[in-house]
Amino acid sequence: MATLKTRWLLSILLVNLPHSPAAAGPPPLLSKPKCYIPCDESECSVEIHCIWDGIPDPQIPTIYSLHWEPSRSRENNVTVGTNFRGSIRRAQYASHSELHVWVQATNQHGFVKSEEVVFNTPNIIKPSPPKNILSYQDLFEISWNFTCNELLLFVKQCDVRHRTEEDPDWIEDEAGVHGSYTFDSLQPGIDYEFQVRCGCSKGMMSDWSEICKVRSETAPGGKLDLWRDCGMSPISVDCVLTWKPRSHILGYLVELSGSNGNILVNLSIAEPGDLLVCDDMQCHLNSSLVDVLSASVLAYNAHGATEASYLTIPIQAKEKNEQPIHLKMNEENLTVSWDLLPQLSGNLPYNGYVVQYKQAESPLGQGFDWIKVKKVHTTVSFKGQFKKYTPYQVSLFTESHNGEWHHHSSVIGYSLQGTPSEVSLFKVDSISATCVTLLWEPVPLFNQKGMILYYQIGIDRQNVVYNVNVSRQHENQAFQMSHLSPDQDYVVWIRAVTAAGPGANATARFKTKHKENYAPLISILLVVFTLVIICCGFVFLSAFRGEKKVCPLVPLCFYEKVPDPRNSHILRQMMDQINDPVALICIPINEPHPNVSLLEVMEIQPRALESSLETTSHPDELTRLAVRDRSSQIDCQDNQKEDAVTEECNRTEHRREEYSKMVDSDEERDKEEEVEEEDDRDNTWSSSEEEQFMSGYEKHFMPTIQDVLEV
Repeated sequence: MATLKTRWLLSILLVNLPHSPAAAGPPPLLSKPKCYIPCDESECSVEIHCIWDGIPDPQIPTIYSLHWEPSRSRENNVTVGTNFRGSIRRAQYASHSELHVWVQATNQHGFVKSEEVVFNTPNIIKPSPPKNILSYQDLFEISWNFTCNELLLFVKQCDVRHRTEEDPDWIEDEAGVHGSYTFDSLQPGIDYEFQVRCGCSKGMMSDWSEICKVRSETAPGGKLDLWRDCGMSPISVDCVLTWKPRSHILGYLVELSGSNGNILVNLSIAEPGDLLVCDDMQCHLNSSLVDVLSASVLAYNAHGATEASYLTIPIQAKEKNEQPIHLKMNEENLTVSWDLLPQLSGNLPYNGYVVQYKQAESPLGQGFDWIKVKKVHTTVSFKGQFKKYTPYQVSLFTESHNGEWHHHSSVIGYSLQGTPSEVSLFKVDSISATCVTLLWEPVPLFNQKGMILYYQIGIDRQNVVYNVNVSRQHENQAFQMSHLSPDQDYVVWIRAVTAAGPGANATARFKTKHKENYAPLISILLVVFTLVIICCGFVFLSAFRGEKKVCPLVPLCFYEKVPDPRNSHILRQMMDQINDPVALICIPINEPHPNVSLLEVMEIQPRALESSLETTSHPDELTRLAVRDRSSQIDCQDNQKEDAVTEECNRTEHRREEYSKMVDSDEERDKEEEVEEEDDRDNTWSSSEEEQFMSGYEKHFMPTIQDVLEV
């Protein structure tokens, strides 16, 4: 039994052993304290500052105390704290006295004391580090400012130390008291770090200054990576010239060539002014490239300059076959890939590609980067901070052997997509009884928050939703909604849809028109149109035949004024016969075979006419009229005709005066010619008796004997 009990206790000790403290006891040893009185350029502090090093145990609380006592007294003064720093106030020590100082660390297991340090208070004055350190790259020299004049002391010594960025060890050297130092063994083209400290004739050396960097420069080599930023329009001419910056240079030399000549601009790094804008990623010339055909840029320092980089500013438009670009994008990386391009138009070979991205709505020279690669590469990657819900335009260019640049394609990408904003303008363009045309402006690119796939249009309280494809940017879109009910109020809505979902709805209200029956009106218009066509046909037909016929549908005011037929002697006599009951007895009502009088016109030869003129004095004898009567004349009719004419002469005298006023200019000329014929009867052969019984109506419409002879 005893054996078993002993083994059980041993196992408990073994199990609990790892959980016991690694080293139970007093705190580890401390370093000697370092005490000093800090000073600046004008005065010194009145307190003594002390620091020390130690290894604290996080599992055991430790209390640190600073102890000091004058050399001539055993009075022990203590300052208690929990860190590795303490101070002695001015009232707790005597000026220009010797002090003994040590540090004590105490925990639950005991305490430990550091070694004592003994110093005289005037000897622990510590000046501030040197300032205004400058480096001269062309001479590999540094300089600084340090003085002890305000302390009524003089500079005793300065030290310099340097190292490369890859080497953690410092190399120290004395620098004297002149405030400058020249490096002799620096290798060209390597970055160095250096520090300086100085001390006065009394007291301690100052702390090391801040780390400064210097590069042992030679003439810069290679060429600058030169490109242009044209915003969201890759082929625009309103651009700025941009390039990747170089370090440890004095400035850039830019030459712009245009139709008006060349312009040379010197951009200094020390005094950039308003033209040069630089950051860690790129520099750009803050001036538009309008009217600039080409540009060149080089960087220079005191030892030389780089080769000039040339860029042709005008960019050729897209090729006919637009090259597709594939994007993979998140908030930290952008990967762009594409297929190998065929030869350019005109069989011109190309040297390589340029891939650029541009953040929408960002000013020129910002939110922009590019990468140039050889033509064998088809993938590039960008690193940066790509904002979510923000559009970035990625463009692909190629460079031909003659230095021309060609733009092939551009796409929009997002690091993270969200729901788009509301459509800004949504209105009704036109309305009918059963359909309506809706018009809206696309969501601006910066407010899309993602790639818009399509627009959705619907009617409120109905399940019908239309998906409308997206057209090109900056173009208003229209959609016609049909199969609506007449004279009814509607509320329609529209929203944009991205991969993250639909955006907010924009609404519009309208009322369809009342349905009207236009069939009767159309019938009436067709009838009127047909009649007008027929009338016009009659008019054109009459004009073609040369006849003046009257269309019954055309007002009489459109025709020439003609004499009134009622004033004709022949018609008047016929009317008198019809109105006279006696004359009606003499006129056969039903004549089976009416008698027709024939008028025969005989042509007389000129010789016969001349001979007859010599023997015949009456002009009626010039023509022989043979009248063949097939029926006898009615005597009673002749007698009644003479009476009727006599009675009517008095009645119609007033009518003839009115008719004479309506005679046209042709009839008046006829009358004037008749007067001249009466004056000269020897030269005319018209019958006066015939003219006596012919009115103006017969003269206007019936042919004369002369007209018949001419025929």
